[in-house]
Amino acid sequence: MEIFDLGMKELTGPEAMPRDESAEVNALGLAEDQAIFEHAPLSKIRPEILMSRKYRDPSFARQVKAAYKGRCAISGLELRNGGGRPEVEAAHIRPVKNEGPDTVRNGLALSGTLHWMFDRGLISVSENYEILISHNKVPQETVARLIAPEQRLLLPDNPRFHPHPEYLRYHREEVFGQVA
Repeated sequence: MEIFDLGMKELTGPEAMPRDESAEVNALGLAEDQAIFEHAPLSKIRPEILMSRKYRDPSFARQVKAAYKGRCAISGLELRNGGGRPEVEAAHIRPVKNEGPDTVRNGLALSGTLHWMFDRGLISVSENYEILISHNKVPQETVARLIAPEQRLLLPDNPRFHPHPEYLRYHREEVFGQVA
């Protein structure tokens, strides 16, 4: 608050903008009495919003994107930005808030929309890597546009990076069809 008050105090000296009370300015209707600045009411809600969050390893996203070669595991799209970086996101299969680790086997490279759908339980992955869709919440035209025609997860080349069956089971049982 002190910083705010210092920044808002009235300037004097050469930095201050002088008021020209000449008749010319008054004739244009530009001269008026200076309004008294009242501090805007500030809420004390900020401390209630700030909270601790479980640590997320920044290398998780890089490792997942590399394992999937920058390609969305559900749509198959490989989108790159102007700098050549993949535009997929690293999604946790078992969420961090539910003790999901920052390991490649707990991650999927997904486009932003599919990541959102996955996190909200609109889509999931079966034990044999078929894409599961909550058809009562996801229209067929959305499925046709966003999900690869085979409706199977596109896996990393290296089997060591395939999603762990336990994380997939957790997502199916605890997230799929529950959140949205």
